[in-house]
Amino acid sequence: PNTKIKYEIGPEKMLPLKSDSIFSNNGMVVLDPVSMSVAGFLRCIATVVVDNKEYRNLATAAIEPLKLEPTVSMPSDFTAFWNAAKLDLAKIPFDTKMILLPERCTEKVNVYHLNFQNYKIGARLYGILCVPKKAGKYPALLHVPGAGIRPYNGDVKTAEKGIITLQIGIHGIPVNMDAGIYDDMRAGWDNQYWTYNMDDRDKYYYKKVFMGCVRANDFLVAMPEYDGQNLAVEGGSQGGALSIITAGLDSRVKYLAAYYPAMSDMPGYLQGRAGGWPHIFDKNNPNNNTPQKIASLAYYDVVNFAKQVKIPGVYTWGFNDETCPPTSMYPSYNKIDAPKELWLYQETGHWTYPEQVERINNWLISKLKVN
Repeated sequence: PNTKIKYEIGPEKMLPLKSDSIFSNNGMVVLDPVSMSVAGFLRCIATVVVDNKEYRNLATAAIEPLKLEPTVSMPSDFTAFWNAAKLDLAKIPFDTKMILLPERCTEKVNVYHLNFQNYKIGARLYGILCVPKKAGKYPALLHVPGAGIRPYNGDVKTAEKGIITLQIGIHGIPVNMDAGIYDDMRAGWDNQYWTYNMDDRDKYYYKKVFMGCVRANDFLVAMPEYDGQNLAVEGGSQGGALSIITAGLDSRVKYLAAYYPAMSDMPGYLQGRAGGWPHIFDKNNPNNNTPQKIASLAYYDVVNFAKQVKIPGVYTWGFNDETCPPTSMYPSYNKIDAPKELWLYQETGHWTYPEQVERINNWLISKLKVN
């Protein structure tokens, strides 16, 4: 009670249509309605200060999101560009190195720190591989990572259910070092890696990342323990993007699961609406709005890979996500011409409920082990 409430209402990530502050006698304020005449997401953000501490929350309403069309263009040589990249990748020897991690192994699963060559001689891709100990043939699941740099433990739990799992990093460094080392690296070279060489489609940082996902599948399908048929990919945020991208690039993938995919419809900001993480074209990055960068990033936008997806997939996100705006995610989902399900948890932001994760995991296991 007796609190001043500041609020703003408008399309997510854009300048508000209405903003004001109002004094509340009883702790509650009812605002006059605000709407939009186009498809998208309308957000109300409210803040109050109580006992010198600021509290902030938001609510978001969807307006015909299934009508959201992409703003990103489709390069005429998109498929040819990535086919050429995969052909170059195939020429690189694996030079695989596997180190058993006895302290992580269980009664049912062997756990390895794995690395092999990625997109050029000397460049490595690292991950944690978990393989069922019992002799037999198994499906495989590739875990692709969210943004940042960190160690990984591997997905032992799923491997114990009879599925080979591989959790990869994307930066060409070991993924089993002390966490403090990654903290130091995060403050240095890894900062803003998504901006590196983004005006050149051949040198952009994510080219080696996308090829690393394909190379990880190359390894999995070559394993003698692989069942030869059932391969899936899953991840969230940057990993959600990489899940869709990997499925679009690699026909060996049979199922995909994506949590709040990033890198989707990135130039939305140039058309007056929210674009996807990493928000390269938002108002805080005016120098990025160049013809070279716009053209280059079209080869890396999730929308254009979503158009290539032909396999069953599940997708999940919420309306309050301020990292990966739903305005940016729906254009990719809307362009997927394949069996698909969108599991909405509207109130979530850039996070998930435990039961949401369990539901995805159960779906993947049920699909991979169907045979």
